[in-house]
Amino acid sequence: MATKKTCDKSFCKDYLLLSPKDVRLWDLIMLLFSKNIGNMKFIDCPNGTVEESFSRRFVIFVSIVVQKLLQVVNKPLGWVGSAIEFLPNCLDANGGFLKLLFNFISGKLVLPNKESQEFLSVIGLGDIRRDLDKTIKHHDPRYTSALAIMAAKSAYENPAYIKQTVEKHWKMEFLGFFNCWNDYEEDYTTQGFMWSDKTGESELIGVSFRGTSPFNAKDWSSDVDLSWYDLPGIGKVHAGFLKALGLQKSKGWPKDIQVDDHKPYTYYAIRQKLKDRLQDNPNAKFLITGHSLGAALAIVFPAVLAHHNETDLLSKLEGVYTFGQPRVGDHKFGEYMKEVLVTHGTRYHRFVYCNDLVPRVPFDNSDLLFKHFGDCHYYNSFYKGQVVTEEPNKNYFSLFAIIPMFANATWELMRSFIIYHQRGPEYCETYTCRGLRVFGLLIAGLPAHGPQDYVNLTRLGSPELFKLPSTT
Repeated sequence: MATKKTCDKSFCKDYLLLSPKDVRLWDLIMLLFSKNIGNMKFIDCPNGTVEESFSRRFVIFVSIVVQKLLQVVNKPLGWVGSAIEFLPNCLDANGGFLKLLFNFISGKLVLPNKESQEFLSVIGLGDIRRDLDKTIKHHDPRYTSALAIMAAKSAYENPAYIKQTVEKHWKMEFLGFFNCWNDYEEDYTTQGFMWSDKTGESELIGVSFRGTSPFNAKDWSSDVDLSWYDLPGIGKVHAGFLKALGLQKSKGWPKDIQVDDHKPYTYYAIRQKLKDRLQDNPNAKFLITGHSLGAALAIVFPAVLAHHNETDLLSKLEGVYTFGQPRVGDHKFGEYMKEVLVTHGTRYHRFVYCNDLVPRVPFDNSDLLFKHFGDCHYYNSFYKGQVVTEEPNKNYFSLFAIIPMFANATWELMRSFIIYHQRGPEYCETYTCRGLRVFGLLIAGLPAHGPQDYVNLTRLGSPELFKLPSTT
């Protein structure tokens, strides 16, 4: 396999990398019945590796099958996403349905521009809010979390849209958009942006990573992939997230590299940008946020900072705010991160809404390594929150939870028609959002992953809950 030949893994103690594109049906059958996984060409791990546990091999089997299916539907899924985006944006570009019809007949149809300040992704069409909640001021304990989720939601959009949102709607300074290179995918897979929130003499710099695009099969493959690297002193970390953050095939995680402006690596580009900004204002702090895949990158970023002994930067890290975050590492990684966060007085708020599927993957049981760490800020479908050690039904696939999950999906669809009357016009849900909630009647918990409910819980949740310690 090409990966085995070209990737230097001297930076890690151990590794297990899955390669679904190289697998055949017979290979999958052998995986279930043979414990010698080190000899299988679609699993990259040290030669001679043996996996005695059938349950572990079965979960690897499921992970590979799902990734294989995602490869098959990659293009059709992308076409569906493009179609969903096209019509609402086309209506907006032409000034509504009647004008669109007139423009079509007269040959003056205006096609939507994906790079315009008004173009919305599927995520943006699900929740069109751009303004911050005017009732949540800086002294409100909800303020930073509410700002963080709006930034995490905005990261799905194009640079022009984000810039206008930050400058015109938030009245803050836009510090730049980043589009970064993934050595393993050989593509620009990681996006995000930075901004600055100044209040008097204080400054809070924000870093937001883009999350999983709903109709991007590669993003979903990262979420269900069980590949990992065992980093010395840190623990086992999800390989897909490390690659998206800037892990390099030939060098691993060197502390310093020669920056390539044409192929910037996420971690190094953001780290340098933060250092430059903090040099101008040594009293400033910064936060990191993200939703879904972006949430995973948000918590792995300070882990790499700690790995490189970037204590000055970590001392400026006000908090990490994640929404719908998948599991990113093993128990050892969790203990390592708790020590890093506590040592530097960094807040870590991991928000989970109701039956959201993504925080419950990759699978976690006594035989598997992926674990959450720290407290979970869990909110039910009435936006009532509590701080718990683990979200309920932590692995999603539970026979006892099926009926309650689908009953809750039905309630969420009903709620989408009445929340406007209960909470005000800013909570009115779009047709796209309601359509996704209908889809939730088939796969309960998938629509619950959207940013819509995470924005709502930061605005409607009890302020007292946001005062609680961030991690233990």
